[in-house]
Amino acid sequence: MSSSRDVALSARAWPFEEARKLLARIQKSPSDKGYVLFETGYGPSGLPHIGTFGEVARTSMVRQAFAAMSDTPTRLTCFSDDMDGLRKVPTNVPNQAMLAAHLDKPLTEVPDPFGKFDSFGAHNNAMLRSFLDAFGFQYEFKSATECYRSGMFDAALLKVLLHYDEIMKVMLPTLGEERQKTYSPFLPLCARTGRVLQVPVVARDIQAGTITYEEDDGRRTEVPVTGGRCKLQWKADWAMRWVALGVDYEMAGKDLIPSVQLSSKIARILGVTPPEGFNYELFLDEKGEKISKSKGNGLSIEDWLRYATPESLSLFMFQKPKTAKRLYFDVIPKTMDEYISHLDGYAGQSPAEQLENPVWHIHTGSPPQEKVPVSFGMLLNLVSASNAQDRAVLWGFIRNYAADATPETYPLLDRLIGHALRYFEDFVRPAKRYRTPTEKERTALLDLADALESAPAESTAEALQNIVYEIGKSHQFEPLRDWFKAIYEVLFGESQGPRFGSFVALYGIKESVGLIHGALARSADA
Repeated sequence: MSSSRDVALSARAWPFEEARKLLARIQKSPSDKGYVLFETGYGPSGLPHIGTFGEVARTSMVRQAFAAMSDTPTRLTCFSDDMDGLRKVPTNVPNQAMLAAHLDKPLTEVPDPFGKFDSFGAHNNAMLRSFLDAFGFQYEFKSATECYRSGMFDAALLKVLLHYDEIMKVMLPTLGEERQKTYSPFLPLCARTGRVLQVPVVARDIQAGTITYEEDDGRRTEVPVTGGRCKLQWKADWAMRWVALGVDYEMAGKDLIPSVQLSSKIARILGVTPPEGFNYELFLDEKGEKISKSKGNGLSIEDWLRYATPESLSLFMFQKPKTAKRLYFDVIPKTMDEYISHLDGYAGQSPAEQLENPVWHIHTGSPPQEKVPVSFGMLLNLVSASNAQDRAVLWGFIRNYAADATPETYPLLDRLIGHALRYFEDFVRPAKRYRTPTEKERTALLDLADALESAPAESTAEALQNIVYEIGKSHQFEPLRDWFKAIYEVLFGESQGPRFGSFVALYGIKESVGLIHGALARSADA
């Protein structure tokens, strides 16, 4: 066993913890598939959202960690439950009246409200795949409609029919009294209306592989459970899919823990061990509510990528997956700078430390060797102070700070400049609230301007930061953070920001002195 394998086997980052569970599983019961199967599931009743991306990203991180500790091949299946009936009309899509006329039909039989694809399910599947492809995920896509209709699920469906009574004993106690009267694991597709029916099953023929159900008008209809003539209720469907595909690992949100438990019981009835799994916490919108495909609340993938890089989004997914996190625009700058910090530190770390570094997981074990001399937060302040609206002006300031800096030598920084310009215009500028300094703060700011003006032109960011510290101490700001807060509220209209000494080194001493005097003049005129 190689030393790198030893390091991976003892790594503490959560994807390695998950991978070790999976390794123990296959060592105990080797799979005859010849590979380990990871699965993520998607319900395409609404447009894919950022939580869907998060599940695929996190699963891919576990898959990568597993590959670092085992030679067993792996696959990742992204499964779309597109044969599910349309239960309600999403509020964030057009042609809602048209969709309402197709309620309860399989999503792959509902017309596309956008008019681009053969069905609403096909549209949402295409959206999902384009999102995942843009991030370079390695996966195989499977459609429930194709799996049911092709016969891929037939053997597993016949097992469900065989163990019908045992499955009913698991499910019925979890249902209300009225639902118990009509519940069946099988949902027939009506030959007349095309709708997915939730109707009582009044007879079963295991030899023939059929069920007989009673329609609303009392008529009885016999249908095969195979060939796409029936689908399963989703908890039974989830278990059947694990059996049919041989799924070894699937994670799910914390809200699905009861469903995972029920599906696991059904999987055992069907004769297989449920997959290993992981329950992650949910994302919350700006109001603290769970994000939802149908509501369209919270950030979309496009929203995030307008203001920051894909790598920063992956970092957000990596961090604290078992903690509920607020997913809104204001988390973007901090996450972007954390990514830069992790990337900057990677090259100097030991192999063991690198496996704990999020960038190892984000970049499939091979992070780029690129330095970023200016933080995202600093860029936002530079845009604010300079009123720059194009990259060329910002690059001019940056070259004064790092002489070799060009878009070619620092491509990531060039991307960040574009993101910073957009973020500033959309979020920072509208939220700016400059305040008038107190007399103590005004006097201290004037002294700071004088001290900076007297500083050598070649002063380092650290030397300039020391000047800022000394001015704050001499004016007896207690605690000292009140001094830095005053600087940012008076000069930038914000309550916090990156190290001011570093900003001065980037923006220029002369320009920073002018910024101070301009802010004091503005407040005097207010």
